[in-house]
Amino acid sequence: MIYETLSDERLCIRDSVVLLGLKGISVTFMACCELLSFRKLWTNKHQSCLCFRQTGCNHPIRPIAMTTSAPIRFRVFSLNCWGIRYLSKNCKERFVLIGDLLSLEQLDIVLLQEVWCEKDFLFLKKKLSSVSPYSHYFKSGFIGSGLAVFSRHRIHDAFLYRYSLNGYPYMAQHGDWFGGKAVGKVLLNISGLKVHIFITHLHAEYCREKDSYLPHRMVQAWELQQFIRHTSAGADVVILGGDLNMHPDDLGTRLLRNYTGLQDSFSETANFDGCEEGHTHISENPFTNTDGLVPFGGGVRIDYILFKGSGEVDVSCESLSTTKGPVPGHPFPYSDHEALTAEFLFTPTTKGNGCSERQSGCVSDKLPELVNAVNEARTEVKVGLHCTERMRHTAARTGIMGLVLLVLELAIAAVPLFALGTEQPFPKASFYLLGALCFAVLLSTLMLYVFYSMEVKALQGTEDQMRLAISSFQEQLKESPKVLSSDHL
Repeated sequence: MIYETLSDERLCIRDSVVLLGLKGISVTFMACCELLSFRKLWTNKHQSCLCFRQTGCNHPIRPIAMTTSAPIRFRVFSLNCWGIRYLSKNCKERFVLIGDLLSLEQLDIVLLQEVWCEKDFLFLKKKLSSVSPYSHYFKSGFIGSGLAVFSRHRIHDAFLYRYSLNGYPYMAQHGDWFGGKAVGKVLLNISGLKVHIFITHLHAEYCREKDSYLPHRMVQAWELQQFIRHTSAGADVVILGGDLNMHPDDLGTRLLRNYTGLQDSFSETANFDGCEEGHTHISENPFTNTDGLVPFGGGVRIDYILFKGSGEVDVSCESLSTTKGPVPGHPFPYSDHEALTAEFLFTPTTKGNGCSERQSGCVSDKLPELVNAVNEARTEVKVGLHCTERMRHTAARTGIMGLVLLVLELAIAAVPLFALGTEQPFPKASFYLLGALCFAVLLSTLMLYVFYSMEVKALQGTEDQMRLAISSFQEQLKESPKVLSSDHL
């Protein structure tokens, strides 16, 4: 690592032995040194030697990036596999085809969603062992998170964060609650670069006009950006891939991108090859319900690969492609979603294109837009909070009615005990059936009350966090007249 000072004649370095090889400089002591000579050495390879002497000065030391390192190409693949065993059409055959595709592609990282069955993950793990020897399966919820990662590079660490809200257990036909939606993270080290990879799958949108899950998806988007920001400090490269179930201009997408500084590979790529407008959910797909896609011209883009660099690494998206309908030679596609493949170029530089803790002013340029997005998100969360409180009150009232009926029935049952010789006024079968019904109503409403209380607290917590963020942003706006003036122009 090279260190620079204000002096052009002296070079501050750490350590005393310095060898200049083909890939940079290694250093071994902390001192401020003066360059004495530059000469060639003949060893097994041609090398250059820099000779220094200690100066004894106390210059401020600031690390700068090596610009001599060669750029690194990094290929990312993302696909929602729709892998519900015994329910998804051609599930077993499609996983075989997905494995064949991944075996042929020269991929660095593979991000798969909706791999609900661990047997399918183990099948792919065995099939890809030669090209992607490292893998991780994120387990969460009753049937799992469905998130799986395969990597050509060693995975040094992995972590899963489960979203606090994820649908309703009584909406079994949707099944999101049982899946345990979450965001997974793996850490890679690519030629000395710290690459943080995130994979997620947010709650589905079943009806855009009456989207009862919008508050849940908003909370998930908020927790996703919080998780990325708070866990990627010090990262050289950040990549997020997955099915966000949100359109590019939706509130959740804007909140995620503006808050984290992540860039959309579709918008930033130099070359694109795929479906029109980058759509990943198209009406031509035989597995897709086309009714919901008609208002959008037959396709939407809800799957993404987002990225950002840092102050030390510039990241550019060289190309992006999607699959296009059926697999060649087969009557069906890989999934009900189209796959994404992005190729990135990591270039060490002193001025990267991403936000990091080392670039405190990076987000300030988007503060007005970010304040608006958080305000809108807070409004949606408040609407969801109001609806949830009403449902909790309804559950409480219904439970009280069930309790009253159960108490009355117990009182009627106790009459023969205090009035000797008096027979039961109701037939026993009807009496017991009514009692079981009252008990079932009481138990179910109690469970619903507990569930809605948990949802209320999660929504209230998110709303409080958003309120604090807006207050902080407003203070920053007051201290940044340049941002204010640019917003009014």
